Amino acid sequence: MAERRPAGVMRLSPARLHRIVRCSIMPPMSVSPIPDASPGAPALAVGPRQRALILTGLSLGGFAIGTSEFASMGLMPNMVAELGVSEPQVGHLISAYALGVVVGAPLLAILGGRLSRKALLLALMAFYAAGNLATALGPDYLSLMLFRFIAGLPHGAYFGVAALTAVAITPPEARGRAVSLSMLGLTLAILLGTPLATWMGQLASWRWTYAFVALVSLATLTLLALYLPANGKAPRTRVLDELRAFNRLPVWQGLLIGAIGFAGMFSVFSYLAPTMVQVTGVAPAWIPVGVAGFGLGGLIGNMVGGWLFDRLRFRAVPVVLGWALVMLLLFPLAAQAPWSLLLATVCIGAMGALGPILQSHLMDVAGEAQTLAAASHHAAFNAANALGPLLGGMAISAGFGWTSTGPVGAIPAVAGIGLYLWAARTRARRLRAEACCPAA
Repeated sequence: MAERRPAGVMRLSPARLHRIVRCSIMPPMSVSPIPDASPGAPALAVGPRQRALILTGLSLGGFAIGTSEFASMGLMPNMVAELGVSEPQVGHLISAYALGVVVGAPLLAILGGRLSRKALLLALMAFYAAGNLATALGPDYLSLMLFRFIAGLPHGAYFGVAALTAVAITPPEARGRAVSLSMLGLTLAILLGTPLATWMGQLASWRWTYAFVALVSLATLTLLALYLPANGKAPRTRVLDELRAFNRLPVWQGLLIGAIGFAGMFSVFSYLAPTMVQVTGVAPAWIPVGVAGFGLGGLIGNMVGGWLFDRLRFRAVPVVLGWALVMLLLFPLAAQAPWSLLLATVCIGAMGALGPILQSHLMDVAGEAQTLAAASHHAAFNAANALGPLLGGMAISAGFGWTSTGPVGAIPAVAGIGLYLWAARTRARRLRAEACCPAA
């Protein structure tokens, strides 16, 4: 006689039983939603005037960091003349700084996790001022390589902590705008700071540019010391817990896209000054205009990137990289005339749209590792800043000419699209796995 099942008990087929067991031992790879503030961070009660001064200080720090990061690109002819080295060798100084960012961003974010945000920000800015002052005083090329690496160490950690601090002092309805303001200095540095640094280097010496950055860093330190409350404690998380939350495939895929996909922009930007003089045939006095064109493109890209992510989410990545691919391939033609070159610099600079897209995506997938992900995003960005000048310098040294930086930069753009396709495929597979056993 057939066995009778109690009422309400469902018979399980072997296939369904396999799915249930598989889901029970391999839970869906979903991530927790982004909190309104960083986990466990207390809201800091500040008045409107104090909040404005703190945000000004955070933005001023970003301005100092951005100016220092990109100054070497506009000052390349001056540094070549004074140091007695080649343009690709000055490009290696850019790569040394970027390598410092890559190393320092996750390292200092973890080591500083037990400090108050105020103490950590002050320490990072003091460190940054010292690194740039050492650059200004560096006696030779080898010492500059070391000092640029040291100066890059606090870069990524500063931006990560600055964004979290901006959130902590701002009402929930204005937090997005606060984070944008804390990052505004970086965009203004490309638009205004780098042309100013180029002009300063042409008028006096490139060394004064880095002394100026050290002075602005100390001004940032003073503002934050005076107005940022001291009771903003960082979340008390164990290092292993944060690393475990950070160690997800979607996080690493997003970082890889940034580290490789951005490189084409820096390949062109790093050698823009000699390209303008040697190929386009303009006077050195026009170099700040070309640098400002990149800054304008970055400002436009920053706004467009947020708009694209709101509409396409992660699918915005291949749109930006496809645009960059076309512009980089057209760069050798555009470099033949001043106005077409200026238009090309704006269009290639607009590749900065990838920044807010990847930053927002990382916030979606990083779970509880928000601080480490925020810092690592800037590390990935600067890995591209190291890779781009390296590839461009190799092409120039091999005799392919100054404009070869465009086609060479198109190679990592193609690689970035390939990485996106890999990430999209693994995400689709993960969603199918979650659909097979939805949460109860």
